[in-house]
Amino acid sequence: MKEYLSRYSFFSYAVLGLLLLRGFLNAVIPLMDKTEARYAEVARIMAETNSWITPQIDYGIPFWAKPPLSTWLSAMSFEVFGVNEFAARLPYLLLAIVLVFLTGKYAKREHLPFFLPGFILLTLPEFLLHAGVVSTDTTLAFSIALVMLSFWEMFQNNAKFYWKYLVFVGFGLGFLAKGPIVVILTLPPIVIWVLLCENYKTIFKRIPWIVGIIITIAVALPWYILAEQRTPGFIDYFVVGEHFKRFFDSSWADDKYGFPKSQPLGMIWIFLLLFALPWIQVLLLKLWKNRTSLTKNKWVVFLLLWLLWTPLFFTISKSLIHPYIMPVMVPLALLITHWWKSIKQQKALIRLSLFVPVLIIGVYAYGSISKQLQFYSNTDKYFIEKTNTQFDNIYHLGSKSYSSQFYSKGKIKKMTIGGLEEKIRKKEESFIIIIKNRDFKRIPFEQRNCLKPLDKNNNKRIYKYARY
Repeated sequence: MKEYLSRYSFFSYAVLGLLLLRGFLNAVIPLMDKTEARYAEVARIMAETNSWITPQIDYGIPFWAKPPLSTWLSAMSFEVFGVNEFAARLPYLLLAIVLVFLTGKYAKREHLPFFLPGFILLTLPEFLLHAGVVSTDTTLAFSIALVMLSFWEMFQNNAKFYWKYLVFVGFGLGFLAKGPIVVILTLPPIVIWVLLCENYKTIFKRIPWIVGIIITIAVALPWYILAEQRTPGFIDYFVVGEHFKRFFDSSWADDKYGFPKSQPLGMIWIFLLLFALPWIQVLLLKLWKNRTSLTKNKWVVFLLLWLLWTPLFFTISKSLIHPYIMPVMVPLALLITHWWKSIKQQKALIRLSLFVPVLIIGVYAYGSISKQLQFYSNTDKYFIEKTNTQFDNIYHLGSKSYSSQFYSKGKIKKMTIGGLEEKIRKKEESFIIIIKNRDFKRIPFEQRNCLKPLDKNNNKRIYKYARY
């Protein structure tokens, strides 16, 4: 009995500790360029301008790359908690917590600790990372999990009536999270599972198609209509460009906001093996040992199809990044939970899974004490802090970074080399400017000598020009 209680309490305390760790890191780690700082800046502008229909990547410039769900969440968090890193990331931590509780009941059904799946999730490097990163991948993963788990629940004995409607709520949220990809990543595994394991005619009849489609339309369509009305051309760019051209062409020339993400074919599987360790390796071993009986358990087949479909789909695409594996973290955790009782070296595996969280603590502690975090972080936060919040005359040579926009509250301005030369020559005002190391060499020697360095990192320096 004592061992039973300690086993259950360990996962409770471990999950709490991991969530506190993630919350702490959310508050102290700066927003990083390009992706995270970009989404945070889009949300900051939304909260500041009170423009909730059209996300803006800069004042007056629409951001068509993604729908607004993640932006809405961060912007609402800014309204409540102010503009800071913790508020920007808080919604994603909360979504992670919801998934921890949503998956817990599946462990309870097998008489396992409620927080076992949550522990597995939070020790998956990809999931732990995205419990504190401003991105669309967490909201998409949450939407997909809502669709898939609700679909499973609606056909269980004594199922609550609301599950069949939550399937369509999940679709609607997915359209607002990242677009039609939510359908692409959920319908194929569902259809295959139905054909393999169920009477598809019976399933078809039990789904509330009309009411469900109305729910999905009510959740997602109004924003799409309003967005196209406010900024014509959005739907063509987003649906055709972001979904089809980006998928098939890693060097898509019309990309307005991103950068080329060309990877070798099949790279998604490498991402899965690296960013889901050690649990994906354990799962592969279990799948091999149980290969002759896999199809006998409908739950295992359902989770396996859910897990495999996303990497299979992205196998033929070169335009991808590691967060694309986020939707399969939940089925991975649930499959490990299903086979947990048959894992012999549980304690050793638990210790191994905690290696990444412990490593993160160590790296952060060392980086903070040695100032290496400040020097190597891809952010302009520390530079902006050097200005003592005086943003009237602060510039960035060349394109502004998103972190400099966020931390200067949108005050930083872009400057060309020609503009810098003229500004120094006229001696009209003192100013501060952030310059990349490689760009500094392009500035004429006379103007370079007028700039006093204030701070530096691995990639840039911040300078002050005083006209006297």
